[in-house]
Amino acid sequence: MLPVIYTDEFLEHKTGKYHPERPERLSAIAHALKSSTFAEKITWLSPTPVSENPSLIPFLETVHTPAYIQKVREIAATGGGYLDGDTPVSPRSYDVALLAVNAWLDGVDNVLSSQNPAFVLARPPGHHAESDAGMGFCLFSNAAIAAIYALKQPGIDRVAILDWDVHHGNGTQAIVENHPQIAYCSLHQYPCYPGTGRAVERGFYDNVLNLPVPPGSNMSVYQPLFSENIVPFLANFQADLLIISAGYDANADDPLASINLQPQDYGLFSNYCLGITRKIVFGLEGGYDLSSLAASVMATIECCLV
Repeated sequence: MLPVIYTDEFLEHKTGKYHPERPERLSAIAHALKSSTFAEKITWLSPTPVSENPSLIPFLETVHTPAYIQKVREIAATGGGYLDGDTPVSPRSYDVALLAVNAWLDGVDNVLSSQNPAFVLARPPGHHAESDAGMGFCLFSNAAIAAIYALKQPGIDRVAILDWDVHHGNGTQAIVENHPQIAYCSLHQYPCYPGTGRAVERGFYDNVLNLPVPPGSNMSVYQPLFSENIVPFLANFQADLLIISAGYDANADDPLASINLQPQDYGLFSNYCLGITRKIVFGLEGGYDLSSLAASVMATIECCLV
């Protein structure tokens, strides 16, 4: 059985009629999983309510500045607005973003207790959010928060993050690159939003591996990067937990980038990672073509069931 952490409350982060990061992303994935041939092998879990985690805000303030957290809360409380031109905040967005953080933390707890993968089906995404600013559809830096949380758990000394979203996770990198116990690896289209993630960026402890790929790349580019770069980097780090910022916007059908992957390719990515460890938290980031997004998540999850 594979746990999928999800609640319909994640649909209450309203981004506007034409925004690509829309609630229908999660609805499409949930429908596809519940209709799949392996539906009976999925356990649906609700995230811990924010009210039941009184330490959440104090912990969040160790990653994001209190002023930024307060800004998001106030925008939501006064009816909504924008953190930047791409990043809307609706009246429920603050509460939903906190619940998404809790879902990622639940994912960590679940994987550490079971020693097997879990998938966090949450939004808003997080890998562009920096400590003092939200951007690129992202409010709080879910993957970085989850990694720092994991290091506080017994027996966890090293955590690795793999970001296979088509966009570089500038926020994640900025938050974790000065943590010697966290490794960050990203493969992403370059040039592309947000313009960060050059190969020369190695972190403060040689703990960052950026693999920029040119527009038009497909598996002939990605597969060697996994086998020759990503797998050795992650294996050598010997992490006690692997967190994957699972973005699916490198699909050929995705409207926001120019990479030519197919949904089944994410199954291969997942198998590479499962060959390193089964202690993996998969957490949703991007992916904006509903059909390829759902198919890609299914490919990821199906590999975890073997």
